[in-house]
Amino acid sequence: MTNETLKIEFPQLHTDLSRDVVFVTTQELEDRYPELSGSQRETAFLREHRNSAVFLMQIGGALRSGKPHDGRAPDYDDWALNGDILYWNDVLGRSYEVSSMGIRVDEASMDRQLRLAGCDDRRSLPFHKALLSGELPLTIGGGIGQSRLCMLMMGCAHIGEVQSSVWDPETRSACEQAGIMLL
Repeated sequence: MTNETLKIEFPQLHTDLSRDVVFVTTQELEDRYPELSGSQRETAFLREHRNSAVFLMQIGGALRSGKPHDGRAPDYDDWALNGDILYWNDVLGRSYEVSSMGIRVDEASMDRQLRLAGCDDRRSLPFHKALLSGELPLTIGGGIGQSRLCMLMMGCAHIGEVQSSVWDPETRSACEQAGIMLL
């Protein structure tokens, strides 16, 4: 609805964000594209599903190949219960993440993920201690990246076109040469 409303108000916007969602796991992507890296798999899948949003699930743990799809902290999301919302980005010619979300780790998932990631030394940190002893409530989290969504909807090539920031001289120069106006 937001996409349609914005296009009425701003007819110069040409991006169509689909309401259709395709659900896929990182293991399904590895099975489908075993020769590609995680981000290359996302792009290949989104290229085939460019008219849909994609919800990529189960990011972080090792896949059957023994390698994770993408690096995720072992003490944040439960790797089996998280996901990203991705769209095809015509301007960049690749998949594009607009949201990351998940069920946060509980005692069991943090214990398992710290062990798998070789991060057992974190168990003595205050947050980790409290969570592992059951003192903290279960939580979830996620959100839409507003700047990323604006960038996608407006057909921008660089986040600096929709978000003010401090850019290093190399970035400013490269954007200027490409005709990209940074805020």
